[in-house]
Amino acid sequence: MAMHIAVAGNIGAGKTTLTQMLARHYGWEMQLEDMDENPYINDFYDDMQRWSFNLQVYFLTVRWNNIQNIRKGEKSVIQDRTIYEDAYIFAPNLHAMGLMSTRDFDNYSRLFSAINQNLQQPDLLIYLRASIPKLVSNIQQRGREYEEAIRLDYLKRLNERYEAWISSYTGKMIIVNIDELDYQENPEHANHMIMQVEAALHGLF
Repeated sequence: MAMHIAVAGNIGAGKTTLTQMLARHYGWEMQLEDMDENPYINDFYDDMQRWSFNLQVYFLTVRWNNIQNIRKGEKSVIQDRTIYEDAYIFAPNLHAMGLMSTRDFDNYSRLFSAINQNLQQPDLLIYLRASIPKLVSNIQQRGREYEEAIRLDYLKRLNERYEAWISSYTGKMIIVNIDELDYQENPEHANHMIMQVEAALHGLF
């Protein structure tokens, strides 16, 4: 049976690395965030207030189209970041920080509400929990130019919103503390991660 698996987590949490690892192990198709093709991302980090609404609507459109394709397809897909993160974390955070106007946020919220009526939760959500120092270390290590301007308070606010969202999430979920795991370099950690996924998907303990 085709499944929809999604990996969620803050900027720098290691979503892409885990997505790639699990896709290789299980033979799943990958759906990655293609920041190089994103027409707004560089402008957004240069001027968040000007481009926040454009960026969030772009993400919402792309992810909604991706979800529709996943559900129509016959292959299992693992997705890097979810549509819920845009709606419950990034957009509200931009509004709270004064970087998205109330008019734009209300418009965005109505759009997501209409989409959400037709959304089906992933068959498994993997949430990567990380401390701010870990996120900063990962961000610096990958060296994306547009991420150099990310502020610590921005990451902290996002982390708080992630925890609030996860505490109310009702679907099948695994929570992984990445401060304590290095599944990219440590084979034992990678095996531990795969065992957690197996248990969640197939009830194997």
